[in-house]
Amino acid sequence: MLGLTDADHEESSPNAPLKLISKLTCSLVGQERKVRIIPGTQAHGIYGKNEAAEIFACNYGLNEAFEDQIRSRELRVSGYDEDGTARMVELPGHPFFISTLFVPQVVSRSGKPHPLIVAYLEAASRFTRHD
Repeated sequence: MLGLTDADHEESSPNAPLKLISKLTCSLVGQERKVRIIPGTQAHGIYGKNEAAEIFACNYGLNEAFEDQIRSRELRVSGYDEDGTARMVELPGHPFFISTLFVPQVVSRSGKPHPLIVAYLEAASRFTRHD
C-alpha cells in the first residue's frame, strides 16, 4: 500500500532496517488519553463526535517519520492524541479497516459496547450477508 516492501514492526523485528511501527518514547500502557477524531473520517461517523477518552495498552506506534507518506497514500490518520501524535488510522472506502493504539474492548460493557466494536460487528454482518 505504501510501497514499503521491507517495512516491519520493531517489537517482532528489532533489527529491521525499516521500522514502520516503532517503540514509543513513553509507554501508554494503562493510560487514559483523549483522542481527537478527524471530521469526515469513518471513525468520526462511528463516534459521532470530535473527541473520545480511550484507554491505551501499547508500547509501539506508528513511526512518525512515515506519517506524511501515509497521508499521501490510501491510509488516513483519523485520530490524534493531545500531543498531535497519530493514534488511529483507517482505509477510506473499506467496509471496516480502522486500526487503533487504544483497546476499545476495555471499556465495552454489556448494554454499552464501544462504538468501534459495534461498527466492526455491523460491517462483519453485512459482509456475511453478501457472501
